[in-house]
Amino acid sequence: MKLYSTNDKTNIVDLKEAVLNAFPKDRGLYMPCHIPALPQSFIENLYQYHFDELSYIVAQNLMGDYIPEKDLYHIISKAINFPALVVNLTENISCLELFHGPSMAFKDFGARFMAELMSYFLRDEDRETTILVATSGDTGGAVAAGFYNVPGIRVKILYPSGKVSPLQEKQLTSWGGNIEAYEIEGVFDDCQRMVKEAFVDDDLQEKYTFSSANSINIARLIPQSFYYFEAYKQVYQQDDKIVFSVPSGNFGNLTAGLLAKRMGLPIHHFLAATNANDTVPMYLKTGEYRPKPSVATLSNAMDVGSPSNFVRIQELYNQEGSTWNNIKKDITGYSYSDNQTYSAVKDISANTGYICDPHGAIGYMACKDYQESPVDHCIFLETAHPGKFMDVVNSALSDNISIPDRLQSLMENKKESIICSSNYQDFKSLLLS
Repeated sequence: MKLYSTNDKTNIVDLKEAVLNAFPKDRGLYMPCHIPALPQSFIENLYQYHFDELSYIVAQNLMGDYIPEKDLYHIISKAINFPALVVNLTENISCLELFHGPSMAFKDFGARFMAELMSYFLRDEDRETTILVATSGDTGGAVAAGFYNVPGIRVKILYPSGKVSPLQEKQLTSWGGNIEAYEIEGVFDDCQRMVKEAFVDDDLQEKYTFSSANSINIARLIPQSFYYFEAYKQVYQQDDKIVFSVPSGNFGNLTAGLLAKRMGLPIHHFLAATNANDTVPMYLKTGEYRPKPSVATLSNAMDVGSPSNFVRIQELYNQEGSTWNNIKKDITGYSYSDNQTYSAVKDISANTGYICDPHGAIGYMACKDYQESPVDHCIFLETAHPGKFMDVVNSALSDNISIPDRLQSLMENKKESIICSSNYQDFKSLLLS
C-alpha cells in the first residue's frame, strides 16, 4: 500500500511510514494512492459476514499484500472484538451505536486498530515511539485504553482544560504507566496546533520518535470505514437509499465513510452534522472555507473550528469541475445550537424511548431535517454512551440515567495531569526537560 502527502504528491511512502510518522514534514496528510473497489459480490452478500470478517476483507483489499493475511487477520480480530449495533428508532431513522468498546466511544475502533498495527510494525525495532494526541473529549480516552502498557510506546495526551466532561477527564488522566496527560489552558484547536508544531520541530525530533493517534493518522480512518459496512449490512433493503448522518468535529468519521463509499458501499448521501462550530456546513452552503476559533458547546467532542480532515475530503473530490459542487453532491451540512441539542435529547427520549448523548442528538436532528423521500433510510452515528455526559442528559430527562460500571469506577481514580499554557514554546520546554 502506497500513500502520498496532500501537500506534495511526489512524497510517496508505504503504510508503515504513514502510520509511524503520521504527519509529513510538508504538513500535508497522507492519502492512499489507490482506493480499490470491492467486488460487487461482497457488497451484495454482506449479510453473510461477521463484523470482524468483513472488516478483514475491507482492510485486505485496501492494503493489498502489504501485511501477510495471517498477521492482518490477527490484528483485526484483536481490535474489532465488540459490536456496532443498529437500533431502529422510527420507520426511517436508525441509530448506529458505536460505544460498546472499552472507553465507550467510537474512537475505540481506530485506537485499538492503530495500537495493534503499530505493535506489529515495531515488533522488531529497538526504539520507543511517542504518540502525541490532541483530544476534545473521547479520542484521548480511547487512545489511552488502546495503548496502555503497549511495549515500546509512550502516549502524551493534550486536552483543553475545563472543556471536557468529568468522566472524559478521568479517562484521560488516571492511567499512569506509559500514559501522560497535558492539561492545556486553551481550546482544542490550541492542542491540535501544538501537536502539529511538535511533529515538525527539529529540536524535538532529536529526542523523540513521534507519531499521532489523531485522525490525521490514516490508521485511524481505515477501521472507522469498517462500521459503515457493518451498519449497511444490518439495514439494507433493496429499494432503500441509505443516508448516514455523521456528528462531526475533526471530520475523520465522515472521511472514513467517504472512503467506504469509494470502495463500493452504495451510500446514497452523507449529512455533516455539527454544533455551533459550523465551518464545514458554512462551506457547503457558500463555497468559502473559513476556519475560525472553536467555541465550547454541550457536544464538546465536536468543538473544532479548523477540522484537519477537510483537506482529505477536498482531495477525494478534487476532480474535473468545481470541488465544491462535487462535494455537495454527496454531503449536506447542518449545524445546531446548544438549545436545540438539549431539546433534541429530551424529544428523542419522549418520542422513541431512546436516550442519546449530545453528539448523537445532533446527528438525529440532521436526519429529521433531511429525509428527501419515504424510501430514504437515515442512520445517525451515536458516537459515545450518554452516561459520559450525565450533566446534560440528566438535566434534559425526567429520570436520571445510570452510569455503566466501567465508567462509574473511573470516578474514584486520581486525576494526574501536567498543566501547560497554550504557548507552544512552553509545551516544547516541558518535552525537552
